Amino acid sequence: MAEQIPVNDLRRHASVSEKEVSASVGRVLGSGRYVLGEECEFFEKEFAEFCGTAHCVGVANGTDAIELGLRALGVRPGGRVATVANAGPYTTTALTALGARPVFVDVDHETRLMDLAHLKQVLDEQVLDAVVVTHLFGLLHDMETALDLADRAGVPVFEDCAQAHGARRDGRRAGSSGAAASFSFFPTKNLGALGDGGAVVTGSAEVAERVRRLRQYGWEPKYRVAAAGGRNSRLDEMQAAVLRARLPLLDGWNRRRREIAARYSREIRGARVTCPPVYGEEFAAHLYVVVSDDREALRTHLARASILTDVHYPVADHRQPVPGRAGDRDLPVALPVTDALTASVLTLPCFPELTDEEVTRVISAVDAW
Repeated sequence: MAEQIPVNDLRRHASVSEKEVSASVGRVLGSGRYVLGEECEFFEKEFAEFCGTAHCVGVANGTDAIELGLRALGVRPGGRVATVANAGPYTTTALTALGARPVFVDVDHETRLMDLAHLKQVLDEQVLDAVVVTHLFGLLHDMETALDLADRAGVPVFEDCAQAHGARRDGRRAGSSGAAASFSFFPTKNLGALGDGGAVVTGSAEVAERVRRLRQYGWEPKYRVAAAGGRNSRLDEMQAAVLRARLPLLDGWNRRRREIAARYSREIRGARVTCPPVYGEEFAAHLYVVVSDDREALRTHLARASILTDVHYPVADHRQPVPGRAGDRDLPVALPVTDALTASVLTLPCFPELTDEEVTRVISAVDAW
């Protein structure tokens, strides 16, 4: 049997930066400072510069980054926030923690990103407290249009960049357009740590200061609670040091991801598989997701060829069974494109260390179905 091709391989990925990461870990161990020290401070400066924002605040994970970022923008219990339902439960989880309600917007069938025509309709019909624009699978949305729609309604835009580290459109990186943005540094992300980690980036000193307070119990000064809704959500020194070691490699990793994605899009010819278009720098290629008219049959076929796949994501948020996670349940939620994609999307292997021969194997196996 042929060697398995995984969806992602963190062992291969770790080997590429092993020397730099080992040095960074040793630096932290020798410092005697493991939380909110120099490594976090330096990473925040370096990542803010990378994103093109004035401020970055490290937090414990990407979901906390969404929650604390929205809280810093003024979203409160009972608030209403526009978001998509096809991007995993992360934003909805953050809104639930805030006591706010998601207002679900359908997505575009080709890009799988928020349908801005539907967003306009929602903004015209409802009073919202914020709009969360998710750059799903690594594709940077049309922020100029999204911001124009939200600005007319007087609503701030928050970018969810958990899958879009380094994506760039018209010279602007993901995270640099909205009022604030969140990032996750979960190990599988384009820029991943050795555990959980996250950050909020923003151009506003006031928003950044609010997040800094909220990530540490709401203290200002120490031991004196000055902000409601605070918690313990700090990016530790070890993860910050690892991220610093890997950040200079990110653009190169993204280029390789795009090369793989472009080959898939150009060379897969199966009539029953729809691939995304070939994108440029606006695509960080975090995940390569196709649409199939019989996903499970395709998954089984690829598994027999020792090619692993995944589904991102199998249950849309408005279909989740947990009470309170789908906004106003007495109101019908019609998201036809979201529902159709949930039933048909399939993720193929796409990570920087994937070899050309492995890419060819994936293409051949898909076309043989």
